[in-house]
Amino acid sequence: MSSEPKNEMWVVFKRLMTYVLPMKSMFIFAVLGLLTYGAVDASFIAFIKPFIDEGFAQSAPTVAGIDIDMPTSKGFSADNDILMMAPFVVIFMFSLRGLANFVSTYCVSYISARLIMDMRQQVFEHYLRLPVSYIDRENSGNLISRVTFDTEQIARASGSALISIVRDSMTVIGMLAIMFFYSWKLSLCILVIGPLMGVVISVVSKRFRKVSKQIQSAMGGVTATTEQMIKGHKNVLAFGGQETEIKRFYKVNDHNRYQNMKLAVAQSVSQPVIMVIGSFALAFVLYAASWDSMAADLTAGTFAAILGAMLAMLQPIKNLTRINAEFQRGIAACTTVFELLDTKPEKDEGDIEVKRVDGLLRFDNVSFRYPEQESCALNGINFEVKPGKTTALVGRSGSGKSTIASLVTRFYGDLEGGDISIDSTSIYDYKLKSLRNQVALVSQQVTLFNDTIANNIAYAYPGEVTREQIMEAATLAHAMEFIDTLPLGLDTEVGENGVLLSGGQRQRIAIARAMLRDAPILILDEATSALDTESEKAIQQGLDNLRQNRTSIVIAHRLSTIESADEILVVDQGEIKERGNHAQLLEQKGMYANLYQMQFGE
Repeated sequence: MSSEPKNEMWVVFKRLMTYVLPMKSMFIFAVLGLLTYGAVDASFIAFIKPFIDEGFAQSAPTVAGIDIDMPTSKGFSADNDILMMAPFVVIFMFSLRGLANFVSTYCVSYISARLIMDMRQQVFEHYLRLPVSYIDRENSGNLISRVTFDTEQIARASGSALISIVRDSMTVIGMLAIMFFYSWKLSLCILVIGPLMGVVISVVSKRFRKVSKQIQSAMGGVTATTEQMIKGHKNVLAFGGQETEIKRFYKVNDHNRYQNMKLAVAQSVSQPVIMVIGSFALAFVLYAASWDSMAADLTAGTFAAILGAMLAMLQPIKNLTRINAEFQRGIAACTTVFELLDTKPEKDEGDIEVKRVDGLLRFDNVSFRYPEQESCALNGINFEVKPGKTTALVGRSGSGKSTIASLVTRFYGDLEGGDISIDSTSIYDYKLKSLRNQVALVSQQVTLFNDTIANNIAYAYPGEVTREQIMEAATLAHAMEFIDTLPLGLDTEVGENGVLLSGGQRQRIAIARAMLRDAPILILDEATSALDTESEKAIQQGLDNLRQNRTSIVIAHRLSTIESADEILVVDQGEIKERGNHAQLLEQKGMYANLYQMQFGE
């Protein structure tokens, strides 16, 4: 997009209109309705001249008592016809105006509702295609605000703004046409004040767009602060942090208010300025009408029509100035949303699809650097896990264990060096969906959805899944032990992120989900971290069963859970410092032996 504000606005607006194209028939009806609405208003003002000049001008002498020739009978009949016809004309005009208003309002509302739905859907789907690194960097409040607040602003720009821009513009153009048709000399004053109005609107528009972007950012802060408080509600209460959270929210809430007031000030200043400029034009018309050269060409009806047209223009101009704030907010929101949609999704350039790999996993001299980080998170990682074997990764927090696991599923894009392969084929040659279908992941941060236990276990399962399969997976994960005690069993709702379950119960459901998926490669990232000792022992047999005939990478702090691993890699500062099985590493009396001693003593 161009960096120039004017070009940017039109580029954004034209792109927004591409969302309206699929609804072009509705759009056409809406525009026709709005044009009709404005045309009726203009026609009503135009009707004033013949109504006054022909309906009253000839009968006025009699009423005034002036002794002049009486009009002919035929003339009186024509005058009475005008007066008698006027009520029917008024009823017809306002009926047509009402119908046009209904058609335009309904069509515009439909377009706005459909546009906001389509755009929200597109933003939501784009989030699902973005790399993990992007989501990690972004504020969650801003991400949510794009789907909710920003798209709502776009709906206003495409809804109420469209109604006002088309309808009021048509009214203004119609009034100007009437004025110049009846007296172009008297109407020339409009050409003087027109450019002044244009300058004011242009300056104010830039201000509106700038402040609107600041409001979006402030709204993201409000959303983020609220979300953090809700997620950490228990901790807030436990630590007595109510005052801290109140102050934090007041700060972002007051900042949001301040930004909205900046917009309100710009809006409240612009409207009176436009009205004052318009009043000068109106005053000039009244003054010019007293000139003899003007009065000779003016009739009462002509003057009334011009004056009425000028007065009728003031409200549409005021509406256009007011709606300009909404329009600029919508354009600013469009810019933000389109920047998001232009963010490149995950790379998926592979073309290999497989139903099920054998599971030979190899890291070949892998180095990796996180985006915007100076140093590498991994340096020269080399290891191989054969099908059916288990490799465990141990080490201090931040040593790079979880990074190794994340690279298998291509969560973080390109490597700094080296390659990762499955069955001797680079993971970057596989289609992304096919690659991830080969991997079952159980992480230390369990994600459960606000649904039943059964649906959480069967989440995103390819194809049909039976109740028996779900029960079997839950039994192997030792989850049925607590599921059977629940009133609704597998049909129990777990609440948002499984809040109604304990940490150990959530972990077992996640393990059951991995068991049901039956993928050839298994990644257990602190899979037993939330389990008590009794649960850990009960589930360890299930995990051993799960690892049978599967390539397994196990990340663990509890060394007791990985003593039976075929190979243990000790990772420190992004490098493999030691490798071997449990007994061999204890004999080396190195880092692993020290870790083991700290956990189990002599």
